[in-house]
Amino acid sequence: MTVMERGARGGPSARNVAAVVSGNALEFYDFLTFAYFAVQIGRTFFPSHDPTTSLLATLATFGAGFLTRPLGALVIGRMADRVGRKPAMLLSFGLMGAGMLGIAAMPSYATIGVAAPILVIALRMIQGFALGGELGSSTAYLMEAAPAGRRGFFVSLQFVGQEAATFAAGAIGVVLATLLSAGALDAWGWRLAFLIGGVIIPVGLALRRNLEETLHQPSLHADIGPATTTAYVGLVVRGFMILAAATTVSYMLTYLATYAQATLGLPANISLGATVASGTAGMAFSLAGGVLSDRFGRKPTMIVPWICLLALAMPCYWLMNTFKTPGVLYGATFLISALASLAATANLVAITESLPRKVRAGSLALVYALAISVFGGGAQFFVTWLIKVTGSPMAPAWYMTTAVAIGLVAMMFVKESAPARTELSAPLAPAAA
Repeated sequence: MTVMERGARGGPSARNVAAVVSGNALEFYDFLTFAYFAVQIGRTFFPSHDPTTSLLATLATFGAGFLTRPLGALVIGRMADRVGRKPAMLLSFGLMGAGMLGIAAMPSYATIGVAAPILVIALRMIQGFALGGELGSSTAYLMEAAPAGRRGFFVSLQFVGQEAATFAAGAIGVVLATLLSAGALDAWGWRLAFLIGGVIIPVGLALRRNLEETLHQPSLHADIGPATTTAYVGLVVRGFMILAAATTVSYMLTYLATYAQATLGLPANISLGATVASGTAGMAFSLAGGVLSDRFGRKPTMIVPWICLLALAMPCYWLMNTFKTPGVLYGATFLISALASLAATANLVAITESLPRKVRAGSLALVYALAISVFGGGAQFFVTWLIKVTGSPMAPAWYMTTAVAIGLVAMMFVKESAPARTELSAPLAPAAA
């Protein structure tokens, strides 16, 4: 029985889902661990008398990984559409893992001098190349393997994996920051967090080697991609705007651990707890968003949470800056993450299922890579710089609110693509005479 035949009965097997989701989980664990330990990594590879300068150098290195994402999307995404989803996912996962372990083992600036930051930047760029093709390949696979009426649910498992990785990275960070001294955390504690994530690498590769290909199998549902070039370009532009906005919100959530330390003045073990709150909300509400989008449609599941986010982002940041307590930090983080996660699955599946199958993985990968490179990679650097220049701790709130407003505009013009809603809205066939 093929993966598609299993999909017809209830979706891809748990083994196949785990194989696909593991890649995104590792991606987020790696990238978020780098962000969460930005202060410590800065001291290791970019020492400076000015802590803000060291942090900015680290965040710039974090952003360097985004520069090569479009190239990876072109190469690996094209590979996924021409050769298959499985080989593309194996390549991206292997490169991702190699980069992660390389950074964990990299000697410090004090040991090998300027070679250390140069090599770290190179490894981040290799990871960016790998990640550029990961999302398009894995999302296309899950959507093609799922029954038409459950695409939202199965694509949401990608986000559940990402948020589980967020939770794990945050929890490990809290434990390390609590158990270790500041000196030990700077010297080797952050490396341990990377090595723990390395455990998933051989497991993920083994699972992906046994995946059944979906590219060359007959589709269980019609290709609903745009019929004309103009329609395709319009879809790509709207998709870019939506993913750019969603990426900005996502990386503002990632930045909260650094923000709490550098701006709010909270200790590392408290600040890293914000990632646990974000991951907890993300796991629950991403799954809920997928189920709701299958039942009620992609558009309402996208738009309603973002309207709430538009209204609540500023108050949440004001509360964090006014009270500066763990409870307020965690509560605000949970709320923002819950609203963003509700809409995240609908955003991704609406774009994916509307793309022509023959260019689905590559198109999604490239649109996402461009959006995340422009608006994700530089978000934390830009906001840190903006806080320093303006002296306002509310800079992230303004940045997030602007992104949400732009995303909402694009969502208004998205065509509903959920099978349950399009079938209900289709005109009835004329009765026989």
